[in-house]
Amino acid sequence: MQRVVSLYLPTWPTDRYRRRLGHDAPSTDKPVVMIGRQGSRRLVLALDKAAKVAGIRLGTPVSKAQALVPGLIVEHLEADADASALKELAFHFLRIYAPIVATDLPDGLVMDTTGADHLHGNETLMLGGMVNRLHASGFAARAAIAESWGAAYALARFGGQEIFVIPQGKAREALNSLPLAALRLEDETIRGLKVLGFRSIGELADAPRAPLVLRFGPQLARRLDQAFGQVAEPVKPVRVPELVEVRRVFAEPIAAAETIGRYTEKLVSGLCAALEKRGLGARRVDLLLNRVDGTLQAIRAGTSKPVRDASQIARLLTDRINTIDPGFGIETMVMTATHAEPLVAGQVRTSLLSENRADVADTIDVIINRGHRVYRYAAVASDVPERSVARLPALCPEDAIGWPGHWPRPIRLFSRPEPIETLALLPDHPPRYFIWRGIRHLVKCADGPERVFGEWWKRDREKSAVRDYFMVEDETGGRFWIFRSGDGEHTNTGSQAWFIHGLFT
Repeated sequence: MQRVVSLYLPTWPTDRYRRRLGHDAPSTDKPVVMIGRQGSRRLVLALDKAAKVAGIRLGTPVSKAQALVPGLIVEHLEADADASALKELAFHFLRIYAPIVATDLPDGLVMDTTGADHLHGNETLMLGGMVNRLHASGFAARAAIAESWGAAYALARFGGQEIFVIPQGKAREALNSLPLAALRLEDETIRGLKVLGFRSIGELADAPRAPLVLRFGPQLARRLDQAFGQVAEPVKPVRVPELVEVRRVFAEPIAAAETIGRYTEKLVSGLCAALEKRGLGARRVDLLLNRVDGTLQAIRAGTSKPVRDASQIARLLTDRINTIDPGFGIETMVMTATHAEPLVAGQVRTSLLSENRADVADTIDVIINRGHRVYRYAAVASDVPERSVARLPALCPEDAIGWPGHWPRPIRLFSRPEPIETLALLPDHPPRYFIWRGIRHLVKCADGPERVFGEWWKRDREKSAVRDYFMVEDETGGRFWIFRSGDGEHTNTGSQAWFIHGLFT
């Protein structure tokens, strides 16, 4: 089940111009256009959102654009530099999101993320992460994921949403109402189709194909089939010289899982040898398999620290060979260390006086590559309980920060306190009972209060906020961590409502 992401950067040239200027860049409400020559004419070839709002369009003569918008910022388009920067962005996304990433010139990227979305939560979270990452860097972006490159391309550019997720098998329904330009047809073909009365992809798909192909050529039918996922459209991944890469070309295609596994181990050995020459260790390894039909299959394995242990990397990759569909055979295998870091070989020290600490990195890597998340909790310097805990990578170095020892903390801390109904004597007494999730708990004993003050340096509204925490035990022996929002006397310290925040048992 193929899943393809199209990432659209509608104002890539002007966003790069603003990013290049830094603090000296004009404000976003100041129109900017990028111009170039077509023959003897100077035309607008790229523009930002403000220029579009002002009435300027692609192909507008420069003199007309300047007449429409006095003080218009005009810069020459650097198409080669924009393409080079887009390739660098593709390589950046290759290291983060998927093993198959390519540029979709002049203003986008395309990624085959089949089987990679679980590493980022799900498809919606993955697309949101891509778009937010670009927004944080000053680039406008829209993203769509579908079962084919053509469908994802059309929805990213004409879908009308910042993030578009199309379930498998629903591409036809999603594309029916989109304009003909979403099919990546030539302008002359689109004009001819409009003369015949076609306005949308759905109308074109419902029409008999033979007369249309006879008049406009086979490209029209091919684009329709590619958009609906009926014809494969391979994505050629971006490659840069600094990548450590090994490959194997077969005289006869291979298809058996055992054969693929055997050659995978051979490629891993070659990759580790190449990494050792450069003094590097792999953090992420991609195995690309080129099928005889021109399509790609990919496996990605990541490690929690730099490694070049051939047996460890091979185990991570061969563990997922069952996800490979060889089709009619695989003719080329390419293995790449898409993320590598310096690794210095060291001597393993043993001692007769103390036990060596077990290295669980290999086990953690296996669990992560099977689609699970592994992390550890660490203390954060904060008095507010929900802010005093952070998730860190499983092998992140330990720090010296600990939780307070003079007051116990619950084994299970809720991410958000849940409201409860109580009866308590104000201001310092614990409740006599509380009702949580419809169940009444009679309090037998309690300890507290522990007063926690708000962090005024983070939020102004926390300057006078307080919480009074109690550890209470009910008649069945269950122990709970509850608190009152406020000091029980002054309304400016909190709502005086009660909440449960954790469980001790």
